[in-house]
Amino acid sequence: MMSAESPIITGSSHAVPSYLNTNDLGPWGIYLQQVDRVTPYLGSLARWVETLKRPKRALIVDVPIEMDNGTIAHFEGYRVQHNTSRGPGKGGVRFHQDVTLSEVMALSAWMSVKNAAVNVPYGGAKGGIRVDPRKLSRAELERVTRRYTSEINFIIGPNKDIPAPDVNTNEQVMAWMMDTYSMNSGSTSTGVVTGKPISLGGSLGRREATGRGVFVVGSEAARNLGLDIQGARVVVQGFGNVGSVAAKLFHEAGAKVIAVQDHRTSLYDPAGLDIPKLVDHAASNGTIEGFRAETISGDQFWQIESDILIPAALEGQITAKNAPHIKTRMVIEGANGPTTPEADDILRERNILVAPDVIANAGGVTVSYFEWVQDFSSFFWTEDEINQRLVRIMQEAFRSIWQVAQDNKVTLRTAAFIVACTRILQAREMRGLYP
Repeated sequence: MMSAESPIITGSSHAVPSYLNTNDLGPWGIYLQQVDRVTPYLGSLARWVETLKRPKRALIVDVPIEMDNGTIAHFEGYRVQHNTSRGPGKGGVRFHQDVTLSEVMALSAWMSVKNAAVNVPYGGAKGGIRVDPRKLSRAELERVTRRYTSEINFIIGPNKDIPAPDVNTNEQVMAWMMDTYSMNSGSTSTGVVTGKPISLGGSLGRREATGRGVFVVGSEAARNLGLDIQGARVVVQGFGNVGSVAAKLFHEAGAKVIAVQDHRTSLYDPAGLDIPKLVDHAASNGTIEGFRAETISGDQFWQIESDILIPAALEGQITAKNAPHIKTRMVIEGANGPTTPEADDILRERNILVAPDVIANAGGVTVSYFEWVQDFSSFFWTEDEINQRLVRIMQEAFRSIWQVAQDNKVTLRTAAFIVACTRILQAREMRGLYP
């Protein structure tokens, strides 16, 4: 899809919050550049755009716990609420030793955009703790989780801010967070987090939701480009919940998944990998390594000729270095931020369609919304009902963004930001400023 956009220019001046290093804005700087790109399309709402360039609330907390050996350890925690004009904050909590405030701020802002892009009634939020959970015992992990939850307790809640799993957190961590919040509030509050175990009000279909959303968006993009999924060549980077589910669904739809990469190796079969067997192998071994298929290098992986490329691992995987060599018709971003701004421009110039993360991987937060609704009503849906509603919402969101892209001759990423920022700022303008 051709675009009249100019490339992102780094180094733009912004009213940067005083608590950030203006010389190294990190992910927050990338987000600011994205907002700059869509500002000309916001019309009269542009007077509110500074609202998008600063978080509503950024909380830094000390998380002290007693370790198993009796020592006291201190960890730094964050919870950032970027914007709540459209509803309560919504976004995950990650446990990682390299988490930064800039990263959490950017992720919270991208959650604002993602939630508005698929039109679920949430604002954006994100949290994190600077800790390596691999170095903690189960008891220490529980203490870190509960202490962190207690420290942020006063700004979260079913109608305030609803955390969810993210990097290195899971349904057990969510169960501890829910219980801690409930104990502090004096009553059981299942709706304070999503991504919970089914036994505590979790939703069917939640684990597969992000990968299913990737499949829906990929299918819609293929249809618009006149590509038949039957026989289409698919390449998947990352074989966790997102990548494996997306690969399985494309395989079931008749596509050939010809290459898969995980943290250990890259596999290739031009006739199509046996995805059901590969899923079983990865589940048994924790990796795709050892599966009977041709092994290729990481550089070779990015140069495989395909119809659909799905980066579903970490951020920053498609860069200015490998983007010129990618041979695909479309990139469907299953991961958060897998394409750098520089690579984005290269792909645009090469007429490679990119379905951005803020829409492509929004299946997870969409089913989180379903979980929240079910918790409030205490009435739970079947998995078929959940999947049908997910498909409808994802299709409607993608089609509206596609139309904006066509009307304005911009990329899908810019179109998604136009749609999302317009919805956020319309809500802000209607609410006004108080007091």
